[in-house]
Amino acid sequence: MQVSWNNPLNRSQYKEESVKILVLGAGALGGYYGARLMEAGADVTFLVRAPHTALLRDHGLVVKSPMGDFSGTVTTTTAEEVSHPFDAIVLTCKAYDLESAANSIAPAVGKDTLIIPLLNGLAAYDMLDKRFGAHHVAGGVSYIATSLTSSGNIVHLSPSDKLLVGARQPAQSDRVEAFYEFASKSNGTRMLSDNIEQELWEKWVMICAGAAVTCLMRSSIGDILKTNEGEEIIKSIFDECIAVAREAGYEPGAEARRSAGGVLLAQHSRWAASMMRDIDANAPRIEADAIVGDMIRRGERYAIDTPLLRIAYTHLQAYQVQRSAR
Repeated sequence: MQVSWNNPLNRSQYKEESVKILVLGAGALGGYYGARLMEAGADVTFLVRAPHTALLRDHGLVVKSPMGDFSGTVTTTTAEEVSHPFDAIVLTCKAYDLESAANSIAPAVGKDTLIIPLLNGLAAYDMLDKRFGAHHVAGGVSYIATSLTSSGNIVHLSPSDKLLVGARQPAQSDRVEAFYEFASKSNGTRMLSDNIEQELWEKWVMICAGAAVTCLMRSSIGDILKTNEGEEIIKSIFDECIAVAREAGYEPGAEARRSAGGVLLAQHSRWAASMMRDIDANAPRIEADAIVGDMIRRGERYAIDTPLLRIAYTHLQAYQVQRSAR
């Protein structure tokens, strides 16, 4: 039985319902959360490019995780084949692929379709609101480290998996709660946030500071903290990000600061932002503009100077210039 998004569901009703969910991509993040939603009983289709369709058809989707492995066949479609709306669409693309992703999902967006981006920063929401209308775009935040192996398997790199979803408009509340009901049945920490905009900012502040410092130093947090000025530089970059969030009306709370400190100031930590790992892998594109550049631009709106972020962003831009010249 399929959910009718037009009719709010209570918890007891929802247990007998199913939703049709389109997951954009079956890579490290999309494949992981798509698998978890399938385990929870959702009707999941992966929107992938044709070569990946053949790979999934021949080998299935494989997830290796300390929270439980997954292996099985999946339903796939391509952008050219999408012809009907879905109840929910989970976006897990990189920021630089967002425009093409929006074009791909457009035929799947119906009157009541809920789009749940799992992207860092706020720029994606600006773009999706403009393209589809803010009433379609809910909030999503994930804290997880996953990787895609050369064979196409997904590896969950840490024992933690935290997923938060929340309505950005009151009219979305019933549909977001319906999505959460399925997500909450899967392994991991699942939370229904009543202030998802705050959650989005709090993650962005942490990720922006972490990406800026680890990419600039090309080192893990633990190695940076072993230097003479490492701790002070990390704290100063973090403070620049907090200042921007404060002026935007979303200053991170005490718990968010403690949590961020547990990542950014952890002695002997091997943590580094995924963007630094992309640079180490000589990736042709990185999310510099969406994660660091946009924080700088928002700071400019409030006349906030962000000198360390500017240095880090220049470093990232220089990398992109070098890559584009090849």
